[in-house]
Amino acid sequence: MSLVKSDAARRVVDPKEAFTEESLLSRLLELPRGVQKWSAGRMGWIVPLVITMLAGIMRFVNLDHPHALIFDETYYVKDAYTMLQAGYELQWPDDANPGFLAGNPVLAGGPEYVVHPPLGKWLIALGMLVFGWENGMGWRSGPALFGTLSVLFVTLIAQRMFRSVGLGAMAGLFIAVDGHHLVLSRTGLLDIFLMFFAVAAFYFLLMDRDYGRRKLAVKVATVAAANGGIPTKKHLLYGPWIAWRPWRLVAAAMLAGAVSVKWSALAFIAIFCLLAVWWDTQARRQAGIKHWLSAAIFRDGPLAFITMIPLIGVLYLSTWTGWILSADGYSRQWAAENPGQGLSFLPNWLNSLAEYHRSAYAFHQSLQSDHDWESGPFSWLAAGRPVLFYLETRGVGVDGCTAAETCRQAITDLPNPLLWWSGSIAMVVLFIVWLGNHDWRAGAILAGIAAGYLPWFMYPERTMFFFYTIGYEAFLILAIVYLAGRLISRHYQDPVRQSAGIIAVGLFVVAVLLISAFFWPVWTGETIPYDQYRLRIWMPSWS
Repeated sequence: MSLVKSDAARRVVDPKEAFTEESLLSRLLELPRGVQKWSAGRMGWIVPLVITMLAGIMRFVNLDHPHALIFDETYYVKDAYTMLQAGYELQWPDDANPGFLAGNPVLAGGPEYVVHPPLGKWLIALGMLVFGWENGMGWRSGPALFGTLSVLFVTLIAQRMFRSVGLGAMAGLFIAVDGHHLVLSRTGLLDIFLMFFAVAAFYFLLMDRDYGRRKLAVKVATVAAANGGIPTKKHLLYGPWIAWRPWRLVAAAMLAGAVSVKWSALAFIAIFCLLAVWWDTQARRQAGIKHWLSAAIFRDGPLAFITMIPLIGVLYLSTWTGWILSADGYSRQWAAENPGQGLSFLPNWLNSLAEYHRSAYAFHQSLQSDHDWESGPFSWLAAGRPVLFYLETRGVGVDGCTAAETCRQAITDLPNPLLWWSGSIAMVVLFIVWLGNHDWRAGAILAGIAAGYLPWFMYPERTMFFFYTIGYEAFLILAIVYLAGRLISRHYQDPVRQSAGIIAVGLFVVAVLLISAFFWPVWTGETIPYDQYRLRIWMPSWS
């Protein structure tokens, strides 16, 4: 594992040596001398794919159980069905669920007012197209697929950040077996899509970080070579322009996907864009650029804005195509019916869409209805109130119940307690570590946690739920793995302590797997005796 600077970070005595391509790549990418590019080799793909296959099996097995619309599936699944029919959401009568589950959907007629963008529901609808809308496999296969793919991205992120196939495997395994991620991957809700796009964006920003630093090293070294080994003072004032950043464009597309699922992803856009510019700032400083901060602000910053924000905006608008092309979508004709109001200088369709967004934002701001399973962000640190998505009682002889009295089928978005509580502790420890060593990896992980967690404190009166935390769970996992890496790294202690660290981390991994196996029945709705169900309720607020 490589959580520390390599020997490439040693002080360079000869100024000419400092600006060779080899020296610059060593400093900027933390590579050993003579190594042009870090590679995980064949195992760098085999291991992530094996873990992803495991995650897929866990998410797709018996996915159509239960044959019910659990929790908010009653909204998003039926919305997805109507979008297949009309391209936008339609209204349902209050008692629509039994008919829908029986394969005889009856609509109320007219457009439905919804407060989340369309992309997540379109992704649910794609699963319905493949497997049919009449069964849970159809409406849950989209979340299961994207949840599975998010495991792959988390594995690759850890592998790239920590330069370790083993630590990448640990991160992927943790997210694969965690109940919070598992349940949201097996349920027709929107949040797993947001999580997927957030971690995908982060991965492609890591790719962009390496790409940009490599381009910077090559350009500075080229100028230096043409000037006797040292760049001219003019070239060292601000450094070169680096305009073409293909991985940054891909990251922007992923961020567009996230905000097209839920607006809470706006925080990821803001923080990840700032993070990308900050990485550029540090790259220029490490390359020896004199005015590295000014160069980042006036060169890298505007370029990042121009290349990312317009693309995000265009792709976001494209997800509303069904509504835009319709005549009867909710508020579609608002501008025509209210001439001179709103942003009247815009085309009618865009003015109507802007008004729709204003109305939806006001709804989110004022959402304060009481709910049995609501919880606030302080309680999320301890997983104090996970949401019970589904709970049914089964009598003896029904659905495999062999208990003396009754059985339970439960689905709760409870995380693996050991993982979640360790993640909350690791978040605090990582912040302290980052204050001490300013490791960019620690800062990047904390940025991801901040984007997914801190914005919820802005709305203390709003109705909130624990499953909102899925947006930043991957970064809690990365925090755990980062600290585990320090425990087992030979760079941080003598061999005896390293051996003790390896044993401790190994025992932790085994404990995580055993606890996940223990909670599996209440993550998947298995039929278990009532006393076994109660054994898994460790806190009163979990039930």
